[in-house]
Amino acid sequence: MGLLESEEKMVDIPKHTSKLSAIVEYYLNSSNFLRLSAKSQRDYEIHLSAVLKTNVEGRLLGNYTVRSIKARHTNLAYSKWLQAGIRTANYRKAVLSTAWKYCMRLDIMDNDPVRLIETQSTAPRKVKWTREQVVSFLDTAYGNFKWRSIGLIVHMSYEWAQRVGDMRMLTWDHINFDAKRVDLTQSKRGADVHLPIPDDLLTMLKQQSQDFGFQDYVAPKTKPVAGAYVPYPIDHIDTAINEVKQEAGLPKEITAMDLRRTAITEMVEGDADLAQIMQVSGHRNPESVKPYLVNTFSGASNALSKRRGKSDGT
Repeated sequence: MGLLESEEKMVDIPKHTSKLSAIVEYYLNSSNFLRLSAKSQRDYEIHLSAVLKTNVEGRLLGNYTVRSIKARHTNLAYSKWLQAGIRTANYRKAVLSTAWKYCMRLDIMDNDPVRLIETQSTAPRKVKWTREQVVSFLDTAYGNFKWRSIGLIVHMSYEWAQRVGDMRMLTWDHINFDAKRVDLTQSKRGADVHLPIPDDLLTMLKQQSQDFGFQDYVAPKTKPVAGAYVPYPIDHIDTAINEVKQEAGLPKEITAMDLRRTAITEMVEGDADLAQIMQVSGHRNPESVKPYLVNTFSGASNALSKRRGKSDGT
């Protein structure tokens, strides 16, 4: 007997007559959900809760039976989710679809109105930091002790082309000062990356170690919470970064999420090949890197100069 079959017999949910809230609760207690990372579980719970509380034709979506939910209901719900932005709306559709399809595989229901949601697409974000903006941000953050950890998170994310979420959770056991390297496992893809520590970042890490090396996290909140030094909550990172940007007089449109794109784009402009970039970024599929391969003047200049060099016999 397979895992799905055994789970179906453990919990008896009436076919078609269950409310959506019961279906979601069933999924949230499944082994499939529990295998997700802690961050993904938290995100799923937040957005599935928002899905259930969506008012559709005078009723909360969670109070509809799965049999009664039609494409018009899911599309009306999606139109409400769009008020929080296209990315949020699409994410809510995705997590609801995951829960719905899981229960479909158990024959709890056989209709799929979530699949019929007409989603909107977002244009690929192209915003990047300039080196001058990065330097200005770091000068401001490192100049105020309360922002030092925020400065380090941004510095590491930019220098190593890593996600801010991974940098906020980085622990000292991943830092090798003698070898000047960091070895970490990315939370999203599980990729292991091994990266050198440049001298300017090494200097800041050593200073941070003197002040915070007694506890686990490289860049914790600089004030203890209930007597303990803890990582910045993911939803507090943007707030703190915005404070530093405002103090430094930097534009609002550059965000923490743009740092990884900036670093990868700079590697492209620096003539790094795709395999080298993937060793830094942790991507396993070349197709995943292609969105970062934007056309730049310096990239075109490098390509044309190589072409001329080859045609000249050099």
